[in-house]
Amino acid sequence: MLFTSLFGTVAVYAAGAAAHGAVTGYVIAGKSYPGYQGFSPGNSKNVIQRQWPDYNPIMSVTDAKIRCNGGTSATLNASVAPGESVAAIWGQWTHSQGPILVWMYKCAGAFASCDGSGAGWFKIDEAGFHGDGTKVFLDTETPSGWDIAKLVGGNKQWASTIPAGLAPGNYLLRHELIALHQANTPQFYPECAQVVVTGSGSAQPDASYKTSIPGYAKQSDPNIRVCNCSR
Repeated sequence: MLFTSLFGTVAVYAAGAAAHGAVTGYVIAGKSYPGYQGFSPGNSKNVIQRQWPDYNPIMSVTDAKIRCNGGTSATLNASVAPGESVAAIWGQWTHSQGPILVWMYKCAGAFASCDGSGAGWFKIDEAGFHGDGTKVFLDTETPSGWDIAKLVGGNKQWASTIPAGLAPGNYLLRHELIALHQANTPQFYPECAQVVVTGSGSAQPDASYKTSIPGYAKQSDPNIRVCNCSR
């Protein structure tokens, strides 16, 4: 459920240092929104993004923080219509192996009472490996074979589209990077924003397309436990 088979067995070097990064801004329906500043919370009182503590990774898929990087509330929200673009901006990102995933969750009511619990998360976008799997992809190699490499250097964005016909309401929008540069040690970087989907649509994914977070993956899943080996 985490993501489809995005790559075969590829060669990845083990690395000693953790990647560091977080979503620090958004462009939604053509309008720019500042994100939360984990290192300067006093300057982030009125944002659409749920708070996050720092640039450090979450190391376990069972950690409750993996839902929204520990964030539980935000003071504002952004309006967006089905078919419009939502883009997240990473002010800092350093590693070029791993998938990008974008999720949504329809709140039953107000954002203040919406914690993203239960099997309500559905994926609207994903990007992964598009190389031939025969090389070792280092951070300094361009292109790396991963779409996530497009974010390296920071102040880069990934744009997705709100599904056509999606029912209006309050939604959590979750962007997730999974760094795979350390052999068999995936690192998770999720952040959430609050968006209000407008319009008169009625579409919702059925239960087979929804999952809970945590609960969407196992630490032993082969697609996130990439070994330091070649095929």
